[in-house]
Amino acid sequence: MKRHIRKLNSLFIATTLLISSAISTVYATEQAIVTSASKVEEKIAPVAGPAGYLVDNYKTNTTDNKSVQSNAVISSISGILSLWEPGDSWNNGTMLSESAKLVFDANIQKCVEITNNRTEEEGINAYLTDRRNQNYSALKGLGVYEETFKTLANVGTTIPDEIPADALTVKYSDGGNENGNWADTDSNVGSIVQLVNTFRGSNASSNPSKYFFQYMRPFRWSTDVSVYPSLVPCIGEDPEKDGGFPSGHTNAGYLASLALAYSVPERFQECLTNASSIGNSRIVAGMHSPLDVIGGRIMATALAAATLNDPENAELKEEALKQGKILTLSTSTANAQDSYTNYNQNKEDYEARLTYGLPQTGDTTKPMVVPKGAEVLLETRFPYLDAEQRRWILYSTGIESGYEFLDDTEGWGRLNLFAASDGYGAFDTDVTVNMDSTKGVFSAEDTWKNDISGEGSLTKDGNGRLILTGNNTYSGGTTILDGNITLAGPTSSGVGAVNVKNGVLEEKVAGSVKVQNNYTQEKDGCLVLNVSGLSDIFVINGTANLDGKLKVNVSSFDIPTDELQILKADKINGNFNTIEVTGLSSDYEVVSNDKGVFIKIK
Repeated sequence: MKRHIRKLNSLFIATTLLISSAISTVYATEQAIVTSASKVEEKIAPVAGPAGYLVDNYKTNTTDNKSVQSNAVISSISGILSLWEPGDSWNNGTMLSESAKLVFDANIQKCVEITNNRTEEEGINAYLTDRRNQNYSALKGLGVYEETFKTLANVGTTIPDEIPADALTVKYSDGGNENGNWADTDSNVGSIVQLVNTFRGSNASSNPSKYFFQYMRPFRWSTDVSVYPSLVPCIGEDPEKDGGFPSGHTNAGYLASLALAYSVPERFQECLTNASSIGNSRIVAGMHSPLDVIGGRIMATALAAATLNDPENAELKEEALKQGKILTLSTSTANAQDSYTNYNQNKEDYEARLTYGLPQTGDTTKPMVVPKGAEVLLETRFPYLDAEQRRWILYSTGIESGYEFLDDTEGWGRLNLFAASDGYGAFDTDVTVNMDSTKGVFSAEDTWKNDISGEGSLTKDGNGRLILTGNNTYSGGTTILDGNITLAGPTSSGVGAVNVKNGVLEEKVAGSVKVQNNYTQEKDGCLVLNVSGLSDIFVINGTANLDGKLKVNVSSFDIPTDELQILKADKINGNFNTIEVTGLSSDYEVVSNDKGVFIKIK
């Protein structure tokens, strides 16, 4: 084992020396925080909460500050106050309306359903997540990089995979590694470890909020909620000090996960999904309700943004990002385990846990509010976008209104970071993307998976590749000045005109692709058509003004003996200057004329 660690450390150091000079410019982070409508469009202007902007006042989260006005973290999860009035004790709070009762009844019923239908495997996982340090549990989101990180950081836990037989009566607590830490800060990934620790600093406790909201744990609301038997010894003896809202474990799990997601942005969505699993395990355990878990997520999101915006942490987050980059380059992913390979399942699970399907009893027409400084959460995920653009992404991907428990003044509750990491949901303004492939990772190639609406346009500059997969309806048009835009969905280019001035427009769809307006390609532009079947055709619902290069890549399939049309338009002006063909049998040729582009037998 020691030889393995030395080998990993040697590889890590060698990689560090090799790329350290280049990495200093990768993911250059922006320090500017948008603070007023004078710097941005009114739609994304921040709104201060009762305790001011959380990113400026997060250190007010102490037990001395016991109100929405004095504690910015309490303010960040105060949407629940439209439904709940805290009492002066743990068991005498008040539901404020019949609609509020609908929410709270559904909240506890969800706990009854989940705890009474949990499998033994789910119960064991809930126990381990409860008893282990949440930082340890968060590492599962790193997937193929998890074991390397654990080795390099000397990560440890004293909670075994098998639950001790006496856990039914004995409360076990995690002692970490041999140094008493969950991981060591003096390791080759020590800055990542320290960033996690900083996220979970002295101002990140959920206790001040628990004392304020006085909302009981679910097993105190209903005896039908089944606490996992091995966790019964963990139930607090004093209900006054053992509140349910917000969930502290969820808060901690999300904080650790968001620190890892910032440091290793290639695992952004997987870290988020794992964080949501940590939160969900609290419901499975019977220890918390969906509202508790939702409160923990919101709180952690706000605290993570505040920590990243704090100038005191600027150097630390830069070093953590460098180490994250080195970690990914130093890891052999062969045979590595990853619990989050299914994107669709990750998305479904994460987004279901944003609201847990609780009743939507409030105003469904409220506009999205983007909190001050929230854009920093996407800083490493979109290194090629500026702060304002990242705010627009958050604005366009927020949770719909009507869930009153999400409606804090600043807007922390309605952020959907999973959807945001898939790019814009709408172009409310004209968007220019400048990607520099020399910076690697997302600057070299990125995929926007959301369905993009809006009246704005998309302009692609820089030599990186941007892949669009959505059923897009943005109307401002698409222009390529440099690099590559790949259309991976039938209508991914929106409904506006497409202009390829320089660079490449490539289609990668099994079937037809539609440009739903005019298409113009200038002399330095290139169109790439990948033909893999009889239905593959590039359709231009407008006029095609053609120049420049056409590349046709043909996969092996049976072509009709006469001809196969692969491009058509309502009208065609001009023609391609150059046609390059790969993969086509020598019996066929590609012909372009005023009727379209065809594969024909010679």
